[in-house]
Amino acid sequence: MTTQSATDEATAAFRDAQQRVLDRYQVPAQSRFVEVPSISGRAQVLVTGEGPPLPMVIGGAIPAVFWAPLMAELSGHTLYAIELPGNGLTDRARYHHTTFRRTAVAYLADILDALDIGPGPFVTQSMGSLWTTWLAWEQPGRVRSQVMIACPAFFLDTSAILPWRLVSIPALGNLLVSLQKPSVKGAEQILRMVGEDPAGLDEIRDVMVAGQRMPHRRQDLVELMRSVMSWTRPRPEVAVTAALLRTITHPVRLIWGEQDGFGSPEAGRRTVEHMPDADLHVMPGGHAPWLHRAGQVAALTHEFLDTR
Repeated sequence: MTTQSATDEATAAFRDAQQRVLDRYQVPAQSRFVEVPSISGRAQVLVTGEGPPLPMVIGGAIPAVFWAPLMAELSGHTLYAIELPGNGLTDRARYHHTTFRRTAVAYLADILDALDIGPGPFVTQSMGSLWTTWLAWEQPGRVRSQVMIACPAFFLDTSAILPWRLVSIPALGNLLVSLQKPSVKGAEQILRMVGEDPAGLDEIRDVMVAGQRMPHRRQDLVELMRSVMSWTRPRPEVAVTAALLRTITHPVRLIWGEQDGFGSPEAGRRTVEHMPDADLHVMPGGHAPWLHRAGQVAALTHEFLDTR
């Protein structure tokens, strides 16, 4: 099989898996592609609903369709589910720790500009929360309010799960990803590590596997983790300290899973203590608490968006 044939086959398999997730949760989303100059490629955005725009920026190692259970519960907005480079059907970015933040901000700004989305609220998760926070700092006024679901990447002393920290180690990272072949068992292990029960999430699990089988996906994870971590520790360039938290001036609601594998609820409590306008809601679940409790997460999101 040629390289192009393998790419086409993996892409078709991912599209099928993505559609099965959307069908499972009855989300009539359109897969829209926009040109993104900052990565010299295209980004997929899943669009559904009616009303004011609500960008939803997912974390750094999963596709946008992961939002589907929550998208099914959010009404009154046009939802734009955004995946970060190298995930799902979105083209790769070449990461380096010296330019990582600049790439992140330019990427989000390019997508928002292409979709003609002006200042407003955002729903974000994990690395998506970090990137959107950087956008708020670099382009003041663009982020009017933000619902951060799950532990935001590298806030205070939080970090990644152990396998991803190990991937940041030179030589070892390449070896680890070469040994870990995409599989149902592996996807379920990752879900458990981040604090989520894989039971009843067959379509979510399958789209994880399909995503891992996309060309360059595992190498992209290595580049991502080396850009944000050095020998398993977050790089100073990406760490959000207490002093930096005090400069997040837009209203924020944190929705934090009790079993989040990236940071404990105590980290969430300390985070909101430093932020000028933030509150915290702890609930059952892990790093993607909407997978099993979308209604509860949607209610907390609607309550915040309706009043801020």
